Amino acid sequence: MSSEVDHNDVAVPLGWRLRLRQVGPGIMAAATGVGAGDLVATMVAGSKYGYTLLWAVILGTAFKLALGEAVGRWHLTSGQTILAGWRTLGRWALWYFGAYALVWGFVYGATAMSASGLPLNALFPVLSVRWWAMLCGLAGFLLVWYGRYAVLEKVMTAFIGVMFVTVVGTAVLVTPRLADLGEGLLPRLPDGSLVYALGLIGGVGGTITMAAYGYWTTAKGWRGPSWLPMMRTDNALGYVTTGVFVVAMLVVGAELLAGQEVVSGDKGLLTLGDTLAADYGQWARIPFLIGFFSVSFTSVIGVWNGVSLLFADWWRTVRAAPENTTPQRAPAYRAYVLWLTFPPMALLFLDQPFQLTVTYGALGALFMPFLAGTLLVMLNSRRMPALGRSGWVSNAMLGACLALFVYLAYDQVLGLVT
Repeated sequence: MSSEVDHNDVAVPLGWRLRLRQVGPGIMAAATGVGAGDLVATMVAGSKYGYTLLWAVILGTAFKLALGEAVGRWHLTSGQTILAGWRTLGRWALWYFGAYALVWGFVYGATAMSASGLPLNALFPVLSVRWWAMLCGLAGFLLVWYGRYAVLEKVMTAFIGVMFVTVVGTAVLVTPRLADLGEGLLPRLPDGSLVYALGLIGGVGGTITMAAYGYWTTAKGWRGPSWLPMMRTDNALGYVTTGVFVVAMLVVGAELLAGQEVVSGDKGLLTLGDTLAADYGQWARIPFLIGFFSVSFTSVIGVWNGVSLLFADWWRTVRAAPENTTPQRAPAYRAYVLWLTFPPMALLFLDQPFQLTVTYGALGALFMPFLAGTLLVMLNSRRMPALGRSGWVSNAMLGACLALFVYLAYDQVLGLVT
């Protein structure tokens, strides 16, 4: 037998080959979570400390693996969405998420569009960053408004293929020093590197989009505890792929930009494109900028779909309405897609993509402690079926995530204020 049947009579694949054909939600979540800002932060760390902080990238990948697995396990074993779980913690959790989603969405909409417009402006300067950003927002809007999950997954997979070829290809081009790369696996903290290390650990692969993972598993047709092995394979593949991307950027920063002062916003990736052109010729710059666009635009597609699903479920949960079998047609889903796309375009006229990135970083940090803390409580609750409760490994990882994200939230908000 190549498959078994869960309680919903949906075939569950057994064996690696069959599972690989089913992967998708994990790739969606991981690719959505890795934006241009994450890659720049990694590149800056590589330029300052070489391969010394490689261990922080690996640890960050492990932390996001634990969070993604916890979100997926909640959906599959409780039979409820994560919003339903937050409702059990009290109305405060629902209202925190709702208020956060509205503020975050307004800022992130402009940030994601701007990050997508920067490489297009570098490739085709016929339009300014602002207008390229608006076109990217409209393209994401149309894809998410009319595209079903299966279509979005295929589009995301295509962009991820481009990301892998361009970003990892750039790392191979600059010829990493394998001996130094191996030494970077040993945890060390050079003077002044603590903030960079914590940022790498906390920034590998997503903020609010991690909570959307369960909705994508549902869209894929995964329901019931028998899908847990498939979910874990999918989640692991997604975040391992993310880890490879981030390691590749660390290599590029260490090899090409050692000792240089790199701009700490999305424009830092344009600096790298110019350096590639100077060292290897224009042919090296163009594929990298295409990869930069792919990294940024996957975040547009994933957020426009995933966080809109979260918001639609939030609105349904607040009103105690019955579950919607077609959430992408729900008025709340479409209202949030509109909210992500059009009001944030006003911020693009400020022509301050770097400041948008800084503000988004502070807002993003306010969600991760909430996610890690609520998962710790929900997955250890008596209401949770025994099969889905967290063991000591999951609790230790979620507890470490909570402590790390509380500190990072404090640091990010303090930096924004000062």
